[in-house]
Amino acid sequence: MILKRLSLATVLSLSVVGCTTAPNTLAVNTTQKIIQHERAKSDLTSKVFTLASGEQLTYTENNTINAESLLLIHGFGGNKDNFTRIADKLADYHLVIPDLLGFGDSSKPDTADYRADAQAQRLHELMQAKGLASNIHIGGNSMGGAISVAYAAKYPDDVKSLWLIDSAGFWSAGIPKSLENATLENNPLLVNKTEDIYDMYDFVMYKPPYLPKSIKAVFAQERIANKALESKILEQIVTDNVEERAKVVANYQIPTLVVWGEKDQVIKPETTALIKEIIPQSTVIMMPEVGHVPMIEAVKETAADYKKFRATLKDE
Repeated sequence: MILKRLSLATVLSLSVVGCTTAPNTLAVNTTQKIIQHERAKSDLTSKVFTLASGEQLTYTENNTINAESLLLIHGFGGNKDNFTRIADKLADYHLVIPDLLGFGDSSKPDTADYRADAQAQRLHELMQAKGLASNIHIGGNSMGGAISVAYAAKYPDDVKSLWLIDSAGFWSAGIPKSLENATLENNPLLVNKTEDIYDMYDFVMYKPPYLPKSIKAVFAQERIANKALESKILEQIVTDNVEERAKVVANYQIPTLVVWGEKDQVIKPETTALIKEIIPQSTVIMMPEVGHVPMIEAVKETAADYKKFRATLKDE
């Protein structure tokens, strides 16, 4: 019954931001059952791939193997389950949804390169090993958007389209006022103490869904345990500008859908104008009353917009 009463959209959305108090065994078990239920509902199976470097990437994949592949890339502090709920609405595509190195259930080496090019290369290695590296579509949220651009710039002949959701990496647009005074010691995207998580939830999403504290606690543990590494990763990505690489996307005329929450406090909505200038062929959709993670905050609308975009592409 609990699976029916507790909104999965709520549970999965909190994996973006974590939580605060130590979870008990019942909360841990319940949360895992909910996540497994939602993955099953979206026809997703969890798998593991070992990179040539020895590190492991965990990812989920659906069984729509005869369709073109859609690689979905989560943002900073997130994991593969940030796309699990919307995966149910994207079942017509062959979905591959990884935990990036440094996040989720993937390896977390302390000294790795976590910038967009390095992450893109790892994802390409995964897709090559699966025989899916050609004719793929890529979507990414926040940091995942920057990695999507880097992937397309490195392998432009392989990428059929891009889906940039509140994308990071276009730093010339500036930062929002909400982050002007942020540091690695005092940053709303990092969990330093218990109280931070509540503010983070409101910061990332405009209308955050309700989630019981017991469930929040389960998601919090990974964020808290990973805080030192996340600080290092954040330091790398905030100086990793992908604007020059985006020009490759423009030169190759890769179809690009840009989706942005009008209430995004993490990355300025005005960034869309810069992206449109760099990638003239891009289509921009602004979503009212939505924050930084549209694929969680507005599942149906975000999926519908993407499917309309895909319908416009040639040779589909």
